Amino acid sequence: MMRGLLRSLFPGVMALKVLVTGGAGFIGSNFIRYLLKTHADCMVINLDKLTYAGSLENLADVESNPNYRFQRGDICDAGLVERLMQDGVDAVVHFAAESHVDRSIADPRVFVETNVLGTHNLLEMARRRRVARFVHISTDEVYGSLPPLEKANEEWPFAPSSPYAASKAAADLLARSFWKTYQFPVILARACNNYGPYQFPEKFIPMMITNALEGEKLPLYGDGLNEREWIFVEDHCRALDRILHAGRAGETYNIGTGELVTNLAVARSLLRILGKSEDQVDFVADRPGHDRRYALDATKIQRALGWKPEVSLEAGLARTVEWYRAHSAWVQKAKSGEYREYYEKFYVHRRASLAGI
Repeated sequence: MMRGLLRSLFPGVMALKVLVTGGAGFIGSNFIRYLLKTHADCMVINLDKLTYAGSLENLADVESNPNYRFQRGDICDAGLVERLMQDGVDAVVHFAAESHVDRSIADPRVFVETNVLGTHNLLEMARRRRVARFVHISTDEVYGSLPPLEKANEEWPFAPSSPYAASKAAADLLARSFWKTYQFPVILARACNNYGPYQFPEKFIPMMITNALEGEKLPLYGDGLNEREWIFVEDHCRALDRILHAGRAGETYNIGTGELVTNLAVARSLLRILGKSEDQVDFVADRPGHDRRYALDATKIQRALGWKPEVSLEAGLARTVEWYRAHSAWVQKAKSGEYREYYEKFYVHRRASLAGI
């Protein structure tokens, strides 16, 4: 079915060429690996700036694949993006973004530059080159904090709370405008929180795991009762593959599991899997504008594209813990240098703030 739909979208194309932006990051690297494994006739160009959160080590197992090519560069570089588009790109899957909320609070400007201006640059160059499909990766955070029992469908109004979420909402609106104004074939994908292998340790779940393994405290904002949906990254990649091959241009698809849990419950589950004491949980002062609850209605993608999550949170957390245990060298390299300075600045400071120091 997927191959037939692919051929109808790209008639005469023997090998689909996909430009993946931000492919050296967490979700992007997992998606590239999934795409190359699942579609033998797919060629991938990976455009990544290689900031602190991106690493070619994340794709060491595919670097010799003849269908894979890496290009270091910035999505804001119009000349570079246009040259890549001239290589005969059939589709763009756009992950590249500054994505950490705390960093957006400290320095919003870089989020606007990358997430808004960079997205515009990609859209414009792809439109000029008549790229046949553009999948824009967004987030559930554009909807803001939801009331109890409510779930956001794709038409839910935007109410972003952080500079990060606001920059992604702006990028979503730009992408939608390219469909409405130019009929450029954009599709938006808004997912809940991802977790799994290769996630940079400033993010919640890998921070909890790696800190616990190292005998450090697990910093938890506020009372830890903020609710989130969590999706194992491979499930997200399967959803994006469906969207790339069978999604309708101009549509938006929420990607969620429907399973809400508190941050405290996730931390406790990880400590239980690791055989560690809950005494390692360290409540720190809450961050500004911290959303209380995210929840997605993913009915549309389930009915229209036949996708549903396959990995339960319990199984996914266990697999993630085992990956970080088995990749201690990767973790130590990721947690050195800039990350260590950042960790000390944000979490140690907030612990002191909570204590009234």
